[in-house]
Order: sequence, then C-alpha cells, then structure tokens
Amino acid sequence: MGDKLNVGRRGRKRAATRSAIADAALELFLERGFAAVSVNEVAERADVATATLFNYFPSKEALVFDRDDDLDSTLERVVRERPPGATILEALRDHALATWVPLALDPKLAARRQLIAGTPTLRAYSERSWLEHADALAAVIAGELGRPADDIASAAFARYVLDTAILTAGRDDVEVAVRSVFEILAQGWQAEASPAG
Repeated sequence: MGDKLNVGRRGRKRAATRSAIADAALELFLERGFAAVSVNEVAERADVATATLFNYFPSKEALVFDRDDDLDSTLERVVRERPPGATILEALRDHALATWVPLALDPKLAARRQLIAGTPTLRAYSERSWLEHADALAAVIAGELGRPADDIASAAFARYVLDTAILTAGRDDVEVAVRSVFEILAQGWQAEASPAG
C-alpha cells in the first residue's frame, strides 16, 4: 500500500513540475517572444535546474506543447470502437469535431495559438509532431480493412485526416472547415472543369 501511495505522490509531483515548467515557459514566450527567451531563463522562472527541465522537455520548442503520449491509442480506439454501422471516416470526423474543434476555439488557448502561428519554428515543430501519429493511425486503419500494414491508401488517408487539424487552424469557422475536409475525403476531390482555350 505504501509503495502505491509513493508512486502516486511521485506521479503527482512530476506532473506538477512539468506543468510549472510549461507555464513558466509560456509566460516568458508571451511576454518577450519565443526567440528572445533562453531555456535557462525558463528553468529559473520555474525554479528548477536546466537539467531537470530537459528531463521533461527534450527541446525548447517542446516547452510549448503538451506531450500527448495517448493520442495513438485514442485514435486506435476511435477506429476500432466506432459505433455499429459507422465508417472509419465518420468515426474520425466525429472525433475531430468533438475534440479538435473545441480546442481550436477555446479562448483560454488563444494567446498560445497566436504564439505558435506567429513563430515559424513552433509552427513547423507542431506540424511535425502532430503528423508523427500518421503511421500508427495508418496501421490501425489497414488492420481494420484487412490490408497490409504498409497499405498506401491507408497511409494517405491517415495523413489527410491528421492534416485536417493543421489545414483548418485559424479558419473563420473551424467546424465548417473540418466538415469540408472530411467531405472531400468522403467524396473525392473534383477539380472544377476549366473552360477550354
């Protein structure tokens, strides 16, 4: 019993330290800009050693992003545990509308979104990190469809689904934009016929 309490206490302490570092970093980045702040300054503001900071965050860019170790398993559950009769596309669309859209509209996250959008390094890091989940999503889609693990159609579809969050960020109506992308995925893209000549 004591070991379980200690593990729980350590876990809470690690989560609190991680949160304090991330909060300090965001405050400094919003005050002075991402490029103008050093990792040492973040560590000092969070009252931790620089080495401790790097135990939680592998890079300066990572300080701005919550680690989502569970995203692969979340997407796998969305695909595998979809409602009876729902297609993979419908399940992923509904998940995007229920989770990605509210995050994109959350006013508490507006300053952070602006920081990322206005900092090319952070924007590139965000997109690269997000798309790292494409292989896991492609594998579960291929498995559900009885296709080989390296199925190109499943890989392309997974990439397009994840790209939806990137393509729709900052749009005037994020929900409409997300629905539009999934409609294209469902129907296929048809270029408008251009007039001859």
